[in-house]
Amino acid sequence: MIDFVSKKSWFFFASGIVVLIGIISLSLFGLKAGTDFTGGTSITYQFTPAVEQNQLRQEMADLGYVKATIQQTDEDSFIIHLSEISVEERDSLTSNLEANLGCEIKILNYYSVSPTVGIKTARNAAIAVIIAAIAMLFYIVWAFRRMPQPFRWGTCAIIALFHDVFIIIGIFSLLGWLRGVEIDALFITGILAVVGYSINNTVVIFDRIRENISKHISPNFAETVNSSIVETLGRSINTALTTLFVLLALFLFGGATIHYFVLVLLLGVIIGTYSSICISSQFLVVWEQHEWRKLSTWIPFRKQTF
Repeated sequence: MIDFVSKKSWFFFASGIVVLIGIISLSLFGLKAGTDFTGGTSITYQFTPAVEQNQLRQEMADLGYVKATIQQTDEDSFIIHLSEISVEERDSLTSNLEANLGCEIKILNYYSVSPTVGIKTARNAAIAVIIAAIAMLFYIVWAFRRMPQPFRWGTCAIIALFHDVFIIIGIFSLLGWLRGVEIDALFITGILAVVGYSINNTVVIFDRIRENISKHISPNFAETVNSSIVETLGRSINTALTTLFVLLALFLFGGATIHYFVLVLLLGVIIGTYSSICISSQFLVVWEQHEWRKLSTWIPFRKQTF
């Protein structure tokens, strides 16, 4: 039997390092907000033949769009973010680029958002994530209401949920700094989907823990949790792999407009599977066995036992 619970300090240590990197990145660089949150116009162009990003940036500056943000999504495709412009201005820009760059341009995507709508979208996105977390907490407390102190079970699940969300946000903060990746409304949609996936995986393991407690398979709570993780391990990995195969196909062939949305889902499936096995269940053990103040629980370089 794989001994997951005795390795909990290593899991906490690894997650702590990743979360710390995310905190540093968010403190230094923040998140690069897209048009959905800041307002403006977003245009996705496909160039035939392909042009260089620096060449396109220079041409945009020559046309008076000095503050335009250009993000390459494929060899021949770019997303251009600029202040809000009309359809007529967009058509004029497209014609000028075709003439000056000597290429044919296809508009793959175009939309405009006013600054007021952008602020409202950002506020609604934050509210949506908070409401989802609170709803999940109450759901788990209700689902495990027959267990002693069900609030602990719900809290551990929410800790894992925020662990997943925060790591994804940290990764996108780094991508924003390194690659100019912006977050938009689809990013929030992806985060909410990850929240649901993460909770689902956690509930499956928690439900098996509850069953094994009722069967009295061991008087030791840590052993019961470890047995439950091992029993559900195949199901968790199989579900993750089948989902990842579909998402990977979408990531590679789904097009530029959903590229980073699918990346959020990919990261969410991987991190959510990890956290349900290695974080939420382990926190439950720590809490139930009152190990919060034991240094050995948090330091991975000391030998762990049940």
